[in-house]
Amino acid sequence: MRRRGEQREDSAELIAMETKAEKDYGSITTNAPAQRRDRNVFSDGSSRVDFVLVWEEPLTPQKEESKGVSPAHRKWRKVFLNKLRDSGLLQEQKEVLQAKTKICFVLLSAPWSVLCYYAEEISLRVPLQVVTAPITNWSAQVFDRLSLPNFLSQDVPNAPPDFYTCQFRTNKLKRFLGSNNEETFFKTTQRHQVLYEILARTAYGTVKRGEVGIDRLLSEQVFTAAYPLHEGGFQLPTPPLPLESLGLREILYSYWATWSSWRRYQPLDHIREYFGEKIALYFAWLGFYTGWLLPASLVGTVVFLFGFWLMATDVPAKELCDSGNSFSMCPLCNICSHWNYSSICVTFKAGIMFDNGGTVFFSVFMSLWAITSLEYWKRTCSVLSHRWDCSEFQDIEERPRPEFTAMAPMTMRNPVTGAEEPYFPPKKRLNRTLTGCMVIILMVIMVLMFLMAIIVYRTIVTVFIYESGSFLTGSAGRVASISGSVLNLLVILMLSRVYTSLAHLLTRWEMHRTQSKFEDMFILKVFIFQFVNFYSSPIYIAFFKGRFIGYPGNYKTLFGVRNEDCGAGGCLIELAQELLVIMVGKQLINNAQEFICPKLKCWWQKRKSSHRLKEVKEEGGEEERKEEKQEEEEEEVVSPWETDYQLLVCEGLFSEYLEMVIQFGFITVFVAACPLAPLFALINNWVEIRLDAQKFVTEYRRPVGERAQDIGIWFQIMQFISHVAVLSNAFLIAFTSSFLPRLYYGYTRDRTLTGFINFTLATSPRNYSQQHTPCRYRGFRDTSGDYLSEYFHLLAIRLTFVIVFEHVVFSIGRLIDLMVPDVPEEVELKMKREHYMAKQALAENQSLGKTMIPGEKDVLSSCPVSRPSEPPQRDSPPPDMKVNPEETNTPGSC
Repeated sequence: MRRRGEQREDSAELIAMETKAEKDYGSITTNAPAQRRDRNVFSDGSSRVDFVLVWEEPLTPQKEESKGVSPAHRKWRKVFLNKLRDSGLLQEQKEVLQAKTKICFVLLSAPWSVLCYYAEEISLRVPLQVVTAPITNWSAQVFDRLSLPNFLSQDVPNAPPDFYTCQFRTNKLKRFLGSNNEETFFKTTQRHQVLYEILARTAYGTVKRGEVGIDRLLSEQVFTAAYPLHEGGFQLPTPPLPLESLGLREILYSYWATWSSWRRYQPLDHIREYFGEKIALYFAWLGFYTGWLLPASLVGTVVFLFGFWLMATDVPAKELCDSGNSFSMCPLCNICSHWNYSSICVTFKAGIMFDNGGTVFFSVFMSLWAITSLEYWKRTCSVLSHRWDCSEFQDIEERPRPEFTAMAPMTMRNPVTGAEEPYFPPKKRLNRTLTGCMVIILMVIMVLMFLMAIIVYRTIVTVFIYESGSFLTGSAGRVASISGSVLNLLVILMLSRVYTSLAHLLTRWEMHRTQSKFEDMFILKVFIFQFVNFYSSPIYIAFFKGRFIGYPGNYKTLFGVRNEDCGAGGCLIELAQELLVIMVGKQLINNAQEFICPKLKCWWQKRKSSHRLKEVKEEGGEEERKEEKQEEEEEEVVSPWETDYQLLVCEGLFSEYLEMVIQFGFITVFVAACPLAPLFALINNWVEIRLDAQKFVTEYRRPVGERAQDIGIWFQIMQFISHVAVLSNAFLIAFTSSFLPRLYYGYTRDRTLTGFINFTLATSPRNYSQQHTPCRYRGFRDTSGDYLSEYFHLLAIRLTFVIVFEHVVFSIGRLIDLMVPDVPEEVELKMKREHYMAKQALAENQSLGKTMIPGEKDVLSSCPVSRPSEPPQRDSPPPDMKVNPEETNTPGSC
């Protein structure tokens, strides 16, 4: 078996370039400005700190047990650090003494040989040639064609250059751009990825028991933190420096995270450079989605204002308000009294703002909006993934998860890449997946049980208020509905936290091969639950409430309680109220948490830490007491790893995506009931982008940069929601809205809708009227309680409307899908050009031989991995790693 250090010359040319053996391909940073002193280094001043491990120990031995410092933890930590040292990582330990604890920092650095080995192992991409094509977007092109100033653009300094890239190959080192500078050749995010790969696959105990990786050690509290370092502070330096000298974190804070940047383009390339492609794609999608909300909110606001105009001109509304005591309505509950239909004049008029002909147009518009926006996002995502070199990431380049690599029971050859990879039997995974499905079903049943409990709660509260005889008696139904909505929101938020933790445990147990597959299955589990959790109550109000109540003298019951009827204003206004409470209430709670909680946590952590440091310094010598007088000098003494340790742990993107996708469902699935939903979503997202940016730049520890090809299964979920939205809006207009009954009455009775109110009301049956006062109720029944012919006419019209609506919208959506290609033509041409250039280069190599390519000795001598002067542990892969003998000579890997 050939070791990694014994690599031979690969006959595959990386890309079509004029390549001469003696040519120097230069450095990526030739024109970079002079950088300020880097504090993220070891004590020698040269070794870069790539990762930091932290644990805390009490200063007094008596408190070790209470702090969780056990002999097993010390043993695991010692074994883990020794294995990291054996893998070639450089280590340096720092200690910070506080009042009652000692914080131990282990600084990790990967030397050049380790970086080269793992860069090839995890298929990192490195630059070949600078791409000089300008980067533009459609809005900038529109402003340019109209000769208007682009108020959305901003000149962000130090724009990261775009490169043609290729998977790293050690024996092709000389052909990569910037290979003459070992310090800057690999990007900072790539160094973090290499370190995390090593940390995640290193075992500290028995592999069969899952004692592998830094994540397990963090959960066992063997280490309290593991993170890469931020690149300096985020505040602009004083006195001001030239813009070209600013650090990437300072640029992101000044040009992205500040509130004044709300109307500017996001610096996506800078975000990608600092946080990685996965986080950059999230902010790209969030900005794209927010931009598309602008036309939807404008149209929704116009439809809502149109409803205001109808309030003053609607004939049925005037008829109802002027009816006086003409319509005596049947009681809404068993102990309720009769009431006059004219008493709901205000509520009826308010319902017209949400229930009018404009909502039908808006439903069609939003259904097409959802489909079109998703189609154009596919185009945008393809452009970004190609620009960021992730077009083939999931299919070819994505490696197995480190935890999967360490715990898989066997290995098998990958049919795509030919590499030997860890393997988990599908039958075992299927059994575990089925077990997870049973847990999901149980949790969904629990959600439905809570929904039924809230339905019963609303009925009981209504009865209780009526019996109390308080001043709320006239608004008993409204009070019960609003309080039920708030209670439902609290139950939703509580169950969400419980199930998210449970779904994460189940997904880890299922042993998925890649990180993308792991996240997709985790997201799918949580979304199924959250879909039922968030949408069950609105679906009940929209399609089931008031449908199975019976009629006077023959009311239906559930558990001995009369089935819940729609309020005096109808179900549609109740649905709008439910949407506003859940959607807007959830947004307000989330934004308050994201704005207040991180700042309070950071403030408390820094205050507690600085107080303890101050106490220690008071016990020190005279020199430390003098330094304490100057706060700026004291802050300068604090090391970067201490500063970052005081920040919060990055919680990832799952909750951010989930919040936006749930919002996407609210503004599409139930938009017929609330035209203002897109406007509330737009306002929320403007705030959300800045809050998320501030969290990542100023309040979170720096996350490990991850690569991604797209936004994952979230896109398929939104496609599913967009299709559900078409059917939901069709049924909502047909069966919940009064649009079709008004249309039917206008064509068959009176076009002015005079008498429409009386048309929609039935008279109580004779057997009921003999024992009670005759009254009216909403329905199409005769005096015997049987359905009238108008009911069946309307039922046929409603079903026909649903079929026509969904066929028209789906047909137009399919047409849009065909007209809008997933990949823009210029991107397709660019990809074809790259493949063509690579093939041409390979053909030249075959014919010219070593004329275009350096000899094997030259290539091997240029690779530091094979230098005999390096220590043995850096010249070969770690002893517990299996190397594929064909992996170093895979044709066409670029």
